[in-house]
Amino acid sequence: MKCGNGIEARQVNELFINIDPIQAGGRLTGDAIKAVIAYGDGYSVCDNCRKPNRLDCIAKPPIAEFHKDVAAWLNMDTARVMPGARRGFQAVAHTYVNKGDPVLLTSLSHYTEFLAVEGAQGVACEIPADNRHIVTPEATAVKIEEIRKKYGKDPVLALIDHVDYQFGNLHDVDGIAKVAHQYDIPVLCNGAYTVGTMPVDGKALGVDFVVGSGHKSMASPAPSGVLATTAERETEIFRTTAIEGDVTGRKFGIKEPELMGCTLMGATLVGMMASFPHVKERVKHFDRELQNNRIVLEALLSIEGTKILSEYPRKHTLTRVDTTGSFDRVAETHKKKGFYFSSALTDKGIFGLIPGATRIWKFNTYGMTEKQARYLAESFVAVARENGLTVAP
Repeated sequence: MKCGNGIEARQVNELFINIDPIQAGGRLTGDAIKAVIAYGDGYSVCDNCRKPNRLDCIAKPPIAEFHKDVAAWLNMDTARVMPGARRGFQAVAHTYVNKGDPVLLTSLSHYTEFLAVEGAQGVACEIPADNRHIVTPEATAVKIEEIRKKYGKDPVLALIDHVDYQFGNLHDVDGIAKVAHQYDIPVLCNGAYTVGTMPVDGKALGVDFVVGSGHKSMASPAPSGVLATTAERETEIFRTTAIEGDVTGRKFGIKEPELMGCTLMGATLVGMMASFPHVKERVKHFDRELQNNRIVLEALLSIEGTKILSEYPRKHTLTRVDTTGSFDRVAETHKKKGFYFSSALTDKGIFGLIPGATRIWKFNTYGMTEKQARYLAESFVAVARENGLTVAP
């Protein structure tokens, strides 16, 4: 089936169990799909834009109310929609970081956090993760003291992952924020893998900013995301424009420079809004997601030579595994080399493993039913047995 201009219709989620680590939480709901069709035109949400002519003030569709609901849901004071989590990082970094300023990141931070710091001409200073691949408050305190000695000043900002993208590990953001605030360092919680998949309470975490990804974890079209903040920081990050034209004397009302005025229009925004009731409900059942993840991991661990590299027991569904001692042994002699593994899974209706990966790889079980989790578990075991690997009874 074609969509036009030679573009084939994508049917991954209709035909397969999708374990792609970055796609699991972003699959659209039925309501979002209908909203995308209805509001696909670029400026469709602007039909009823009136003074003060700002996105978060539009009442129909209920965009203004949506902004308030998102802030309350995250237990923060103010929120804005953004074109992805990375633009949230960028807005915060541009507000607080000047040339040469040290900024706290971690050894597990996403590259877009680094780019946000680079764009503001800051200096990236990484808090090292421990041997469990966890970033701790203790390591944060040590790093801050190192920075003070090296640069003669404290970091101006800390960007800390709630759950990192490399191992899917849950970090002590609350403890890290307490340490950072002792030095008056504002803290951004990168919730790209948590906002929309599990409960996130910004005030309980003690952070100044919460950033979420719509297309990664809020069942939304790309690019979409949210940036929420406290009342204390609201006037800094969401400050309004003061610039004037020197010839015309033009001013631009209450547009917000860090958002370049308005951010999401059309399908991205309304898709996010349509999925929001479903997202608010699903985060209440994250324990069920962990139970399904456990079913799959127990099956993988029954295959001799397989290791879980993420913290275990798991606290998140994104998981990194090492099959160098199992599936990669088969790849050494298989005629398809490492591609046999993804090919065998595709034949069983499973999508999302990087073709050729048999050593260290990631997958995500978020959104599966128990039946799908058991089928995935059985499929991993079946591929192992079909290729002569030892499986514990």
